[in-house]
Amino acid sequence: MSITAERKQEVINEYANGQGDTGSPEVQIAILTERIRNLTEHMTEHRKDFHSRRGLLILVGRRRRLLTYVKSKNPQRYLDLIQKLGLRR
Repeated sequence: MSITAERKQEVINEYANGQGDTGSPEVQIAILTERIRNLTEHMTEHRKDFHSRRGLLILVGRRRRLLTYVKSKNPQRYLDLIQKLGLRR
């Protein structure tokens, strides 16, 4: 269910704005998206796991807030990011 350290580093390298960038909203949203995809796969198998469902909903809400922040600061960055991540918003 969790994201591996290697996969997390790949995501950071792919979405980072510069060398050593781990905290930009794009990187945070990409990591959250990866975690959401992993939890979604888990939820398809374990439909009655309500504790994981709550965690999934919390992650989705956090990602939504970050996306709203990026959209308010720079709409073009927002559009590029959702297209790159494959989100439908």
